[in-house]
Amino acid sequence: MTPFSEFVRREATPLTPGDCLLVFDRRKDHFDFPVHYHPEYELNFIARAANAQRIVGDHEQAIEDWELVLVGPDVPHCWAQGTCTNKDIHEITIQFHRDLFHESLLSRNVMRPVKELLARSACGIAFLPETVRSLRPKLESMAHLQGLDSWLALVSLLSDLSLAPGQQVLTSPGIREADLLFGAKMQKVNEYIRNNFHRKLPVKEVADLLVMSEVSFSRFIKLRTGQTFVEYLNTLRIGFATRYLIEDHLSVSEVAYRCGFNNLANFNRIFKKIRRCTPSEYRTIFPGIKRVH
Repeated sequence: MTPFSEFVRREATPLTPGDCLLVFDRRKDHFDFPVHYHPEYELNFIARAANAQRIVGDHEQAIEDWELVLVGPDVPHCWAQGTCTNKDIHEITIQFHRDLFHESLLSRNVMRPVKELLARSACGIAFLPETVRSLRPKLESMAHLQGLDSWLALVSLLSDLSLAPGQQVLTSPGIREADLLFGAKMQKVNEYIRNNFHRKLPVKEVADLLVMSEVSFSRFIKLRTGQTFVEYLNTLRIGFATRYLIEDHLSVSEVAYRCGFNNLANFNRIFKKIRRCTPSEYRTIFPGIKRVH
């Protein structure tokens, strides 16, 4: 087990199977999201956050004023506060599915540099400040594009990045927390939760799915996630809740019920513990999401 096993959490991103990509464009005054990973690619642009701490796999480094990193699927990462003192941080995050580009497309001559870029992102890639400055207009425009224009802009952006000089590979090969945490059994558990998170989900029901006793299943989940089953289930439920809060005009109580919480106070408490803000505050903090179907 790698050192990450004690504190890495799996994030349930708001990206749905029907989406092509998500773009988050936001201003913030600090970093507080823990080390996490998810099955999607993530391109993260940060401006005016000098001395914040970049963590990707086993790599850790203070960043400069201009930051652009591409992280592949299931690579642990986060940006921590470090000694950053600026209160006007600009962050643009682009997430897209690992199967957004079919192998037959990536194998075409024109796309081979992009294919190689995506392969390198399994260790995380940081780009030079000069590259970040030159591509900033393209990144900022992503939040304002619609439909196919967004997909085409992503392809163009990845093409530019694939040819950019001075790419820095960040983490050691093989530091992949999800390789340790998620085998076939965990994939089965996650798929079952995805399909049933809206209702009461007893431990025994999921243990039976893996043909395990409750005790063995509880030990299995704790070993691989660092959480009890209830804690892990609630973490995933809150991930789905963030999606509903962003994209739907549902009340907070409706979101709570839709995500399997029958007690609003309990939902608010768990949401704040995981996201460090209330559901209502989350809607205010993250208005800059663009979903491309």
